[in-house]
Amino acid sequence: MSSAQIVSATAMQSKLGITPIPQAPYPGTARFWPGPLPGQPGSSQDVKPFAQPSYSIQPPVPPPITSYEPLGPLTPPATIPVWQDRTIASSKLRLLEYSAFVEVQRDPETYNKHLFVHIGQTNPSYNDPLLEAVDIRQIYDKFPEKKGGLKELFEKGPQNAFFLVKFWADLNSNIQDGPGAFYGVSSQYTSSENVTITCSTKVCSFGKQVVEKVETEYARLENGRFVYRIHRSPMCEYMINFIHKLKHLPEKYMMNS
Repeated sequence: MSSAQIVSATAMQSKLGITPIPQAPYPGTARFWPGPLPGQPGSSQDVKPFAQPSYSIQPPVPPPITSYEPLGPLTPPATIPVWQDRTIASSKLRLLEYSAFVEVQRDPETYNKHLFVHIGQTNPSYNDPLLEAVDIRQIYDKFPEKKGGLKELFEKGPQNAFFLVKFWADLNSNIQDGPGAFYGVSSQYTSSENVTITCSTKVCSFGKQVVEKVETEYARLENGRFVYRIHRSPMCEYMINFIHKLKHLPEKYMMNS
């Protein structure tokens, strides 16, 4: 049993170079503090010019400057974001949180909630290891090959936006199944661009797609970044029934087989 979630945007450094300055016969605009040279009088001292001779001496005329290109502002080297290559993120979109859960309302203000899976990426660190690279051809057979399948999407790119996530689902829940139980999925994303995202959740079994759910989310500007939230999206009946079958297996070890 395999499942995949593909997120796409519908609307979805350079080497530091310094141009050399031609050597001029006299100084132009100074970009350093002209302090006194060792052994020379400083600006605070009273320095008299040499006495002028009684006859005129024509100083040599400096050659004209044919061109002058001012030095532009220095651009610091780009800093690699801490989340790059350490979290589920592309250059445009980053996953902050993902969870699948079941909850039952005990009273008007109290809910009993159980998390099947939770992925949180809110505080990555440079000390975190880089993600392991996986050859995507190793999992092609677990996803449909027809139009719109994983292979076609990967070839279309961007290829740095594809991630394989493997996790253990916690089915040890004391919540009783019944009409009051809500099975849901919540996810949160962030981007530096204001785009519209389409979240397609597909459930695949033995290389065949059995169900798909498509949701569209628009950006909300928060603290200078655009945030996308899909909150309490109902889980499909196929997955709910699959969870029920796993929980009612004769032996728990069978869940992992």
